[in-house]
Amino acid sequence: MKHLSLAALIVSTVALTACGKKHKEETAAAPAPTATAPAPAPTPAPAPADDPAAKSKEQREKESKQKALDFATMEDKYINDPRGQWASDAKASSSFSEDPKNPPEDGGKVKRVLGPVDNKVWTNNNQDIGFDWLETTYAKPVSATEVRIVFSHGNGVDAVTKLELQDTDGKWVTVWSGLSDQKEDNRGDRTWFVKTFDKTPYKVKAVKFTIANNVHTGYKEVDAVQLVGD
Repeated sequence: MKHLSLAALIVSTVALTACGKKHKEETAAAPAPTATAPAPAPTPAPAPADDPAAKSKEQREKESKQKALDFATMEDKYINDPRGQWASDAKASSSFSEDPKNPPEDGGKVKRVLGPVDNKVWTNNNQDIGFDWLETTYAKPVSATEVRIVFSHGNGVDAVTKLELQDTDGKWVTVWSGLSDQKEDNRGDRTWFVKTFDKTPYKVKAVKFTIANNVHTGYKEVDAVQLVGD
């Protein structure tokens, strides 16, 4: 009986030793716990490129000068276009502060649209009622491809509703009508209303455009009207 107890004791000791060894191996194999790094702070989204607050004073000044330069380049191209000519005579449906005893064309105001751009303007006599029109004639009839109307500060550019051309026989042809999609050009003191069309098979001697006064409330101011063609 003592022999059996000694054998059982030996078996029990071996089992305990093996269990302890296995526990040590598992402990050694388990990775050591790692400290969790703090989450990085969120990066603020960059301000939009066109956000004025994100631009320096120097950047804003540079952009303003670039816009002015682009406007001057465009105007120079139009004004010195060898295919363009300026009005030699004009008449209108009304002129601001005209003498009611005289017809509009004798009021003096409409004559300000003659010749090239010079900051002297014709102003109509209606702000928000009915329609007004301005008709300009040219010394040399041409097969036309474009008309350019210069509005001072864009006043009335969005109210143009119809553009007509007159041939040498006196017939009027409508080359465009509708709502103007031209807005004030804030790069300079003038806005150019430009309409391009297929080259006319007839010679054009006059241009007439109509303005809806209630589309743009206020007086309309036109500096010059240029006819382009060969």
